[in-house]
Formats: sequence, structure tokens, C-alpha cells
Amino acid sequence: MRREGLAPNWLIDGMNVIGSRPDGWWRDRQGAIRQLSTRLALFAAMSPGEVRVVFDGPLPPRPPSPGEVEVVFAPGGRNAADRRIVSFLRSESQPETWKVVTSDRELAHACSSLGAPVMGAKEFREMLEREVPARG
Repeated sequence: MRREGLAPNWLIDGMNVIGSRPDGWWRDRQGAIRQLSTRLALFAAMSPGEVRVVFDGPLPPRPPSPGEVEVVFAPGGRNAADRRIVSFLRSESQPETWKVVTSDRELAHACSSLGAPVMGAKEFREMLEREVPARG
């Protein structure tokens, strides 16, 4: 549910954020997805806006259930998440209320042309790590 009058809402290219640092995430892709989703849920609980993360690929056998953040899986091959993000923004009456997080130039350009501000995946990850320390 959209929290009226409060922005920004966050629309996150999940694999771009995960891939923004070569920390071995590729050895456990599903674990990296769960870890980011959990951290985003904590961020969403602190954030006045909505938080949505989109990952490339089909729904995994053990999908994350992070509560306050909407986790979307986009099957359909390479750039499926990018297509889903652009499609979502096109369906929004106020795309400028969504801040898109990506490191993909083409996606950033497409989102900007629809009026949505864009933040780089690495910059977002660093902000997220400052604001929501890892647990455990």
C-alpha cells in the first residue's frame, strides 16, 4: 500500500545492488538474494516510502519473505528485471515518486526519461550498509 504524500519510494534492481561488490555472492546467489531482501525489509521499516526490489529469474524454491518490502522475480532471461522496472514505471501515474536504483545505463536512461530519479547501485548499497548494519 502506498503511503500517500511521502517520498521517495524505492524501486531497486536487486542483482545490480548485489553485484555492486565482488564479495563472492555468485557462490550462493539465493543466499545473497535473501540477505539483501532481509536488509531491505529493515530499511523499509525505517523508510517513509514504499520499497520494491526486482530480481532477474523465476521465483526460487525458498523465496525470501521480508515483510515490509515487496520482492518481485522477473523470469524471462537477461534484462527481465529491467523490463519489469520500466513497465512498472510506465503504469504509475507519478513515476517521479519512485527513485530507481540501478547501475545499468540503459535502464537508468529509460527511467529518467519517464521522470524517475536514479541512484547508482553502489551508492545505494553503501547507504544501505550505513543505515542498516548487518545482523548476526
